[in-house]
Amino acid sequence: MLCTNLVGFGLINHFPSTAKVKALVQRYIEAMHTQHRIIIGNSQQMTELDNDSVQLMVTSPPYPMIVMWDELFCKADPKIAELFQKLDANGSKETVRQIYDSMHDHLAKVWQETYRVLVDGGIACINIGDATRTVNGRFQLYPNHSRITEVCEKIGFITLPYILWKKPTNKPAYKGKGAFLGSGFLPPNAYVTLDCEFILLFRKGKLRKFPPKDALRYESVFTKVQRDEWFSQIWALKGTRQSAIEMERRTAAYPEEIAERLIRMFSVKGEVVLDPFLGSGTTVKVAIENGRNSIGYETDKNLLPVITKKISHHAADVEIIHR
Repeated sequence: MLCTNLVGFGLINHFPSTAKVKALVQRYIEAMHTQHRIIIGNSQQMTELDNDSVQLMVTSPPYPMIVMWDELFCKADPKIAELFQKLDANGSKETVRQIYDSMHDHLAKVWQETYRVLVDGGIACINIGDATRTVNGRFQLYPNHSRITEVCEKIGFITLPYILWKKPTNKPAYKGKGAFLGSGFLPPNAYVTLDCEFILLFRKGKLRKFPPKDALRYESVFTKVQRDEWFSQIWALKGTRQSAIEMERRTAAYPEEIAERLIRMFSVKGEVVLDPFLGSGTTVKVAIENGRNSIGYETDKNLLPVITKKISHHAADVEIIHR
């Protein structure tokens, strides 16, 4: 198989140097056995990872200003918890803004670490939704996608065209009734329903370069049909059905198809995929199934049973590290 692939791609003829051929073959062999680590710890400091050691980051972080993730942010950052106590006391619009800013400051530390560990030309994919919320009778949008874009550009990332993930099966509801936000059929006090999420794409530095007819790159090829669908801006995919168990619901797992598309679009077999907010373990599972190495960070050790259940068929290939 190996020799066939190398000859088929013309690599042995292209590299007459025995040393180069041996190095290429060794890289190919190493890529056939992938390694996976799940680290129970905070991804604001990825001390386990060297600079320029990861080719792709794929993640869906907790969404700022979504009630479901308030507790997570408060546990992770005492400042945010204090601000929520302050909001209960004063109901100030300024305090709401401070909470929103602090949540994004918390995430920004992870984006900064991601930039450090990505190789030059590495890609960061962030699935994020905007939030709408009523606080003290005031309803408004919190544009998470634009804030993350602004932060990542300040860090040094190059912003690429994003993907809109349209969730056709999600039925928006207002106070548990119907599928419309606002005043029914009467203008002007209705609100546009949020039925899309963003998959933001960023690159560190210049385009990556590969040796001519690189074997692993050619083995990672996708079809024309896949290319045309995957590289279109709107993806209409069903959201992952969440369990009634609160712990699993909190992970808000994205569909495996989204992870698979992104991993195949922006990495090559044998490369390393990072997920700094691992949640239920989707990214690691999909990386294993697509011949990539993976590293996932998760702060909540109570999610380990959910993760191990998801990767149960591959558990022997996964190392779990507790900080």
